[in-house]
Amino acid sequence: MTHSFATHIPDAALEPEPLDPEQIVSGNPEVTGKVVWESPDGRQIRGIWQITPGVVTDTEADELFVVISGSATIEVDGGPTLTVGPGDLAVLRAGDRTTWTVHETLRKAYAINL
Repeated sequence: MTHSFATHIPDAALEPEPLDPEQIVSGNPEVTGKVVWESPDGRQIRGIWQITPGVVTDTEADELFVVISGSATIEVDGGPTLTVGPGDLAVLRAGDRTTWTVHETLRKAYAINL
């Protein structure tokens, strides 16, 4: 059983999470992250994620996140363009095909439901 906890997001140590080269549109973005909690069935994940500047594509999970630092523009195919920065909360839907243009290294805290 996991106990309650607190993590200081800006200083949390993160591990490399290499991008699939096919996701990189431009630049040399690097991704790091850390799962801080996962449900026993693996369907709910909470964590911290960071990406350096560049442009990448992704297919999203059902996710809610809050930007801690940095900024990006997220274009959702067939949907809105989201501009996010520190303090912004965003929701992405499972299956959304996105293009992330990261302007400044972006760090976020996220909750994903699979």
